[in-house]
Amino acid sequence: LAPGFSDPDGFILSDCATQRNLSAAGRQQAERIGRRFWQQGIDMLPVYSSQWCRCMETARLLDLGAPVALPLLNSFFTEMGQKEEQTSQLRQWLLEQDLVRPIVLVTHQVNITALTGIYPGSGELVILQRTAEHGFTVLGTVKVE
Repeated sequence: LAPGFSDPDGFILSDCATQRNLSAAGRQQAERIGRRFWQQGIDMLPVYSSQWCRCMETARLLDLGAPVALPLLNSFFTEMGQKEEQTSQLRQWLLEQDLVRPIVLVTHQVNITALTGIYPGSGELVILQRTAEHGFTVLGTVKVE
């Protein structure tokens, strides 16, 4: 949960004070999501995140491993012309990953919707599986309250 809609005009990616950030409830939500992984016996995973402060904070609070900033996960909300190219590059990146173990991506609604066709709520996980045809299928979603 990050109250508001979009980021303020003129926000600076490297300055969290200029961005829309997690609320206290959002930080608790991220911790609960991490605990759900731990309850399933998943305690350490590669975690990749958008560079936005709210995403990096979410990724850290999951407590699954040190998050790696991945610009392909950055929002293109204010630059929708990047949607197709960025989503294509993300698909290619995912196809190149060794998915013997799951990986976690922390990103934005627009990115998730472009990749999966699903419009997730705040704190909703979308579970994907790579298919033999070098694509992805949505296995389902999990809403953590």
